[in-house]
Order: sequence, then C-alpha cells, then structure tokens
Amino acid sequence: MTTKSNKPDPYQALRYREFNVFLILRFAMVFAWSMQFIVIEWEVYSLTKNPLSLGIIGLMEVIPAVGMALFAGHIVDQREKKGLLVKCILGFSIISFGLFLLTWPKVVGGWSSNVILYSIYALVFFGGLVRAFMGPTIFSLLSLIIPKKAYPNAATWSSSVWQIGAVMGPALAGFSINWIGVHWSMCLVFGFSILSLIALSQISTKPIINPKIGESIKDSLTEGLTFVFKNKIVLGALSLDMIAVLFGGAVALLPVFAQDILKVGSEGFGILRAAPAVGAFITMIVSAYVPLYKNAGKKLLIAIFVFGLSIILFGLSTYFWLSVFALFLSGLADGISVVIRQTILQLKTPDHMRGRVGAVNSIFVGSSNELGAFESGATAKLMGAVTSVVFGGSVTLLTVVVTALKSPTFRNLDLHRDMEDHQKLE
Repeated sequence: MTTKSNKPDPYQALRYREFNVFLILRFAMVFAWSMQFIVIEWEVYSLTKNPLSLGIIGLMEVIPAVGMALFAGHIVDQREKKGLLVKCILGFSIISFGLFLLTWPKVVGGWSSNVILYSIYALVFFGGLVRAFMGPTIFSLLSLIIPKKAYPNAATWSSSVWQIGAVMGPALAGFSINWIGVHWSMCLVFGFSILSLIALSQISTKPIINPKIGESIKDSLTEGLTFVFKNKIVLGALSLDMIAVLFGGAVALLPVFAQDILKVGSEGFGILRAAPAVGAFITMIVSAYVPLYKNAGKKLLIAIFVFGLSIILFGLSTYFWLSVFALFLSGLADGISVVIRQTILQLKTPDHMRGRVGAVNSIFVGSSNELGAFESGATAKLMGAVTSVVFGGSVTLLTVVVTALKSPTFRNLDLHRDMEDHQKLE
C-alpha cells in the first residue's frame, strides 16, 4: 500500500496556466519599471552631476504613490482587477513613451537642461500615480488565478520573479546605456510594457469577491488600516523590510560610485547592477526547493542583517570586484526577505481586503525604494556618498537587533501551520 508523500511540490503553482502567464506579466512590468528608473537616474545625473537630483527622482514618484495608495486600495477592492490592471499598464506605457521622446536628441535638441529635467520629473510624478494602483491590483489578482492550497508556493514564485525583474531591469539598463545609449534603452522599456499588456490579455476576467461593494471610503480604509496595525506579524514584516529598503538603498547611488568613486563607467555600472540579479536568481531557485516558511521570523531577521552588512561592505569598498560581491550578497539576502514577506502577506490577508493591504504594503515597502533613493541622495549631498551608504547599512543592522530583542513573537514566527492549513484547502 502506498501513501501520499508530504513532501512539498516546488512546482505546484506552475501547474496552473494563468499563473504562468501572470509570472510573465509581472516580470515584464517589474523589469520595465526598474529599468526605466535606472536609465532616468543615469540621464538625470549626467545632466546635473548632483547626487541630490537622484533623490528628487525618488521623491517625485513616492509623493503621489503614497498619497494615493490608500484610496487606490479601496478602489481595487471595489473593482474588477483585470480591467484596472489594463488601465495601469496603458498609463505606464504612455509615460515610458514620453521619456523615450525626452531622451531623443532630435526632439529635445534645442531644449535647455532644466526644461528636460523638469519634464522628466513631471512624467515620473505621473508614474507614481499609476504605481499607487498597480501594486494593490497585482497583489489582488494573484489570489484570483490560483486555488488557496497553492498560495504559499505561488507567493514564493511570484516574489522570486518580482525580485529577478527588480534587479535584472537595472542590470540591463546599465549595459544597454553603454551599448545603445539612453534613448534606445527607453525604447526597450516601452517594449516590455507592451509585452506585459499582451500577457494580461491571456488572463480571463475575474469576479469581484468583496461582500461590501459600495462601502464608504472612510469605513473601507478604516477596516484595512485596523487589520494591518492590529496584526503584529503583518505589521512587523512590513516595518522591518521598510527600514531595510529605506536606509539600505545604496543602489540609488550607483551612478555616483560607478562614475566618481570606482571609476568604471557605464559598463562597470552594468556589472554592479547585475550583481544583485545573480543573488536574486539563486534565491528563486533555492526557495522553490527549500521552503522558507519554517522559522520564517528568524530567517527574515538573518536575511535583513546580512543585507545591512553587505551594504556597509559596498560603501567601504574601493575595489570593483569586492563591490560586486557585496551587491551580489545584498541581492541574495534581499531576495530571501522578499519571498518571506510576500508569503506572510498572502497567508495572513483575507481575500476581500487584498487591495487595501496591498496598498499599505506599497506604502511601507514599495515606496520606500524611492524614499530610500531620496534619503541616499540627500545624505550623500550632506556627508558624501560613502558615509551615506555606511550610515544606511548601520541603521539597518540596528533595526534588526532591536526587533530581535524586543519582539520574541516575530522572532519565533513559524508559518508551517498556516502553510499546512492552506494545503488542505481544495
């Protein structure tokens, strides 16, 4: 007599066709957005030679993204997800095409640097508005295309693909700037946004499962915020990752390190940007076979601690390949952190609140990338790029230590029971 194996299936979620399409969509969109941000960073720093201008890019995106996030979460929970995502991707495509034109010498040849700069800032600002809706929509759509029993495995694959796109986009940006220039690099961004739209067309329209359609914005937002701030596990995961991204955002200063400190030019910039991608890729492969839900709290704390150490090492390094290794290590650690955090959110969030929780997630973590860019740019202006990076890494380490000592509940978090409960659901 044979018995059914309890060994986790690393490809469980991949057995659903729409989920595979979703992964293509998510990779293409994250890749395009991340690549665009880096291409624009390079162009803006080339125009200004001022590290503060890199911070302003992040600020221009984060202001509308944070300001509209909660409202966007309410809308996402009230509306059909595929239609909303189509509008978001179309909005991003228009913005990327606008940036393509702004980096075309035939179009802006007679414009002053300030006019070009402010036009770029304006398009980045509108991109922040689009982003406010896109994050919660994608987070909500994921739960509608797979059964509950596959949530943990789907969270692992989705988070890993997000991480790969988030680091491979910038990596290709560094190389493409050297190979084909800023202008045609933006053309690639536009192409990937169209690819994501094509992929989305292969996903069917999903039902709205919120039982409170027509609920007032005030009541809706109150319910969402109350859930997040009363759930110590969700709040802890979001807060910890936010601090790490906010103060450990050394990658925002890579144009400064590549051009002025390591002096490796655009080609070296591409290698530096590619290093975290390798670490993230390893995370994706390993996490599919070695589930991270057991002792999740300890693993998350260790991953973010290693991330902080790698950022400090990068800031202190004056050797190119040591800097590359430090960034590789940061990608490896950050990938683990992302997978665990997304698994926590997928397992702990009720279906009818995914838009609002996704919106809070975008405030805590998603937008902290841009706030981190502003923090890094501002501190680099005040204390120098190296000191800024080391300071950020040190704050990350301190946050991990305080969390580990003050929050035994989070430190001892284990998602094994949650995972088993979802696996039993048919």
